[in-house]
Amino acid sequence: MTTDINTLLTALYVKIDDWLGRPARVGRPPKLTDAELLTLAVAQVLLGVRSEARWLRFVPAHLPGAFPYLPRQSGYNKRLRAALPLLKKAIRAVAADTDLWTDGVWLVDSTPVECARSRPTVKRSQLAGWAGYSYCASHSRWFWGLRLHLICTPAGLPITWALTNPKLDERQVLTAVLEHDPHLMADRPGLLIIADKGYVSAELDRWLAEHGVRLLRPSYRNRTPRPDEHLLKPIRQLIESVNHTLKGQLDLERHGGRSIEGVGARIAQRLLALTAAIWHNRATGQPITRSLIAYDH
Repeated sequence: MTTDINTLLTALYVKIDDWLGRPARVGRPPKLTDAELLTLAVAQVLLGVRSEARWLRFVPAHLPGAFPYLPRQSGYNKRLRAALPLLKKAIRAVAADTDLWTDGVWLVDSTPVECARSRPTVKRSQLAGWAGYSYCASHSRWFWGLRLHLICTPAGLPITWALTNPKLDERQVLTAVLEHDPHLMADRPGLLIIADKGYVSAELDRWLAEHGVRLLRPSYRNRTPRPDEHLLKPIRQLIESVNHTLKGQLDLERHGGRSIEGVGARIAQRLLALTAAIWHNRATGQPITRSLIAYDH
């Protein structure tokens, strides 16, 4: 296989179609299948077209014959929002098809997902009750929106994720995410999770130790440094580079979602695109696993 957008989309479509199998629904089949919908969503992100209306005009000219049927913008938007559970399962299915899935080291961090800037937009947003104001220390700015909590491997492969109100404690979110998928820890004896100072908690350390997981993170300045703490700095840069890929190349903060379903679907759309690129790069033996250069034009 080669590393170009057409080859990736073909391989991804075959993978998802085989994974989904024969649909259980009865009656007339949809003109755009679920496998085609997810492949279309990944192609949109990798080619950097944020507008759904522009994307549906873009496809026939730049990917001729790839999708026999294209819905109108409203239909595509509704299908994509309704496909959020399917997108989550597809991320897991594609990620589990790589040798990186069994990695015994995880990186965990959270990053802002801005949803509005002006006060009038905040007041009329459908995200009221979900989004909120919070401060991002790494960017030294306030924002209104949500926060993406991502657990991934050092190569950037998403393991699991959550989208929450930005005021929620990162430690509580990590515990809740792992409790929701307990088999993720059980399947990886001796698991090591690397985090930043925001995850300092004796209670979290005890809870993870009870599940056979070790948490490695920096100590506060007034505490005695841990013996292996000097190894953290270069590793911590990996999760920052994953966030940079999501924001700089996959337009994470330019999602355009106006409801919790819309934002969730667009975040999942971008995580599936990242997972698909890593999966394809791994299958084709590329030296840089997380490189998107071959797919972003």
